Amino acid sequence: MSPVMDPEAGTVFVGGAGADHAVRELLLLRQANRHGLIAGATGTGKTVTLQTLAESLSMAGVPVFMSDVKSDLAGMAVAGSAEGKLHAAFLDRAQKIGLDLEYRAFPVAFWDVWAENGHPVRATVSEMGPLLLSRLLDLTDVQEGVMNIAFRIADEEGLPLLDLKDLQSMMLWVGQNASNLSLRYGNVSAASVGAIQRALLVLDNEGGDRLFGEPALELSDIIRQAPDGRGVISILSADRLMNSPRLYATFLLWLLSELFEQLPEIGDPDKPRLAFFFDEAHLLFDDAPKALVDKVEQVARLIRSKGVSIWFVSQSPADIPDAVLGQLGNRVQHALRAFTAKDQKALRQAADNYRPNPDFNVAEAIQQVGTGEAVTSLLDGKGAPGVAQRTLIRPPFSQLGPIGSELRRDIVNQSPLALKYGKTVDRDSAHEMLARRAAEAANDKAVEDLFRMPEQPRQRQDSQDDAPAKRARTSRSDGIVETFGKSLARQLGTRTGKALVRGVLGSLLRKR
Repeated sequence: MSPVMDPEAGTVFVGGAGADHAVRELLLLRQANRHGLIAGATGTGKTVTLQTLAESLSMAGVPVFMSDVKSDLAGMAVAGSAEGKLHAAFLDRAQKIGLDLEYRAFPVAFWDVWAENGHPVRATVSEMGPLLLSRLLDLTDVQEGVMNIAFRIADEEGLPLLDLKDLQSMMLWVGQNASNLSLRYGNVSAASVGAIQRALLVLDNEGGDRLFGEPALELSDIIRQAPDGRGVISILSADRLMNSPRLYATFLLWLLSELFEQLPEIGDPDKPRLAFFFDEAHLLFDDAPKALVDKVEQVARLIRSKGVSIWFVSQSPADIPDAVLGQLGNRVQHALRAFTAKDQKALRQAADNYRPNPDFNVAEAIQQVGTGEAVTSLLDGKGAPGVAQRTLIRPPFSQLGPIGSELRRDIVNQSPLALKYGKTVDRDSAHEMLARRAAEAANDKAVEDLFRMPEQPRQRQDSQDDAPAKRARTSRSDGIVETFGKSLARQLGTRTGKALVRGVLGSLLRKR
């Protein structure tokens, strides 16, 4: 029986191809970072393919990050069961493709934005950046411009933007100083600031504030190996996150961007440094502005030289823009249904992306393959697309489906990551700094009001004889008071003067 991984040849076993499934369909590890596509209609076996590829890469020592949108990938932490109908079906498939079915568990780390089903995963507002935040908040071009101004000012003024309240306070400050800022950065309207604040409030109410804060996710915690050398499989709980699809897509795109910006160039490695599976990938591109699509294309094109393998998982290749689809050299196409003219067009496009096989019609095969079977095309040693094959995907070694909440909680609590990410850190940042500035400004205004000397009403009518002398004394006194007042006002206009007055007031209050 054939092993699922051949370390010497640098290959992983995907499944059995050919009429009798005797041809071994292999994924070359050194070509895995050329990215891939897993597509197919609901119920055709995409999840099993996703799970088996993640298992194979993990056994090859490649860390994996994947999103679990249906809560059925958590079973990778548990070995499959040698009982029941599912085992019988998997055993039959293993025998057809010549594979030993050895059930085993895999090293898994669970993550969750809401910290309910895994370690909390956070990013700072500054790390997310104005472009992705504007996408997340569905801002217009004008509003995105105001967002960029807020980030620019925060950088210039040394105001860290860490969590959502930092950004809300920053936008409030921008709105209050809009007239001055417009002269330097361009028009900042109250309407744009108000629209951004409303969008931030909606995000806050939806729980998006959980995403922003510290400690932020460190890439080293998802790019790591278990003590036995297998790659750790990081699973993001996305069932609840999918209720906010824009938040889901933005977070995963942010993670890709962080990998792209932080990882060093390593050329063409023997195997990927990390495999990244992006499930429900169409959410990334639905109504996305061109600037965002261009960024995804750039990341997909260049991140492979940093050893990151990206696999987009979606129902149809048509869900992926052509510029990105052209970067996906490894393809696993499960069955597509062609009930409508649009479906038929998508089917033809999917078939045209494969290198023809003289033994069968690719378009017909894509419609005919059964559950667990797919039309595959994997890159050869020279990086050229392989001939299309009808492949029976190997069965998974881990449990297919969810696990109990208690077991999941035990895995999370026993992980060393629990101490690192379990407690939120709220350090001094833009919200606190701007609040102190406002308090100091209010205090300074109160001091100036206190030292403003009101006119005193006369208590009695001066006699006619004393009037000239008193007018002379009053004139001299008024001159002295006026001179002192102007001098004091000038001092109050400086930080030294303000500090001096606060010190005098503090001494007076202590004496009382």
